[in-house]
Amino acid sequence: MLRNPNGLATAVTVLLGVDVLLCLLNAGTEAWLLADPLAAAEAFAGIEAGGLALLTVAFALTGIATAVVFVIWFHRVRQNAGVFAPDSQTRSAGWAVGAWFIPLANLWIPRQIAVEVWRASRRDPSAPDGARELTVLNSWWTCFVVGVVLDRLSGSLYDQAETLDALTTAAAWSLAGYAFIVAAGVLAVLFVRRLTSMQHAKATGMLSAAR
Repeated sequence: MLRNPNGLATAVTVLLGVDVLLCLLNAGTEAWLLADPLAAAEAFAGIEAGGLALLTVAFALTGIATAVVFVIWFHRVRQNAGVFAPDSQTRSAGWAVGAWFIPLANLWIPRQIAVEVWRASRRDPSAPDGARELTVLNSWWTCFVVGVVLDRLSGSLYDQAETLDALTTAAAWSLAGYAFIVAAGVLAVLFVRRLTSMQHAKATGMLSAAR
């Protein structure tokens, strides 16, 4: 049974937009640390640290909300793909949720599911991929994975930092991570809107044909 993903897609788009904004604000603090390490380090340890902590909490909470809504949307479009072209789906719809929680495997299995859902949602699921057809999807996934890796690396460097030089090194890696995460957020919006539009058009065509 087909289910409309439009509402979820809108919610994901809004949340991703908020995430990107908060990422840019966090990136600003990292850039400040690189531009004036001593002043920034003193601020981090002083009164301003409260505001930074609040920004960090807001970023974390919004990130959780975005992840939850995105996974729900992802599961829905995977269910629809099972209606459009069931033979093209190599994993059950449950994988559209569970794959995100498997360490390491979550770096490639969701992307494979996304590709299969994309192909099932286009007009001819069995047609070969067009030139640059998967560019947005692949670019989003690449930026997402690189951003996650850099975020974890910078977090580890921050935990181990005991000198100003170590702190600025962590900030540099963190800033690079934010750049990829921002790019991933923008590309994710394009991916979500495009795939949702494809499924809406295909469902409308099926309904018209059934009449």
